[in-house]
Amino acid sequence: MVEKNALGQIRKEMEACIGKRIQLKTNKGRKKTLVKEGILESTYPSIFTVRFENDFKNVRKVSYSYTDVLTNTVEIKVCGSNKMIV
Repeated sequence: MVEKNALGQIRKEMEACIGKRIQLKTNKGRKKTLVKEGILESTYPSIFTVRFENDFKNVRKVSYSYTDVLTNTVEIKVCGSNKMIV
């Protein structure tokens, strides 16, 4: 069972970064990784949403769970600092 304290800590760190630009590195399986920059838009009890824009000003929202961060499926780095979230 996943510790609730660890997920709560991740959520608190994410809440402190709402509105900031973050860099996500996602593990897509079979040695495929995707690195994108977006803005952390909001946090919810079990997920958080990130807004991505491309060169054509198309906006896309993607949601991730805190367990993705805990299991290192998603790595998050706050842009402009060297701070990694868990």
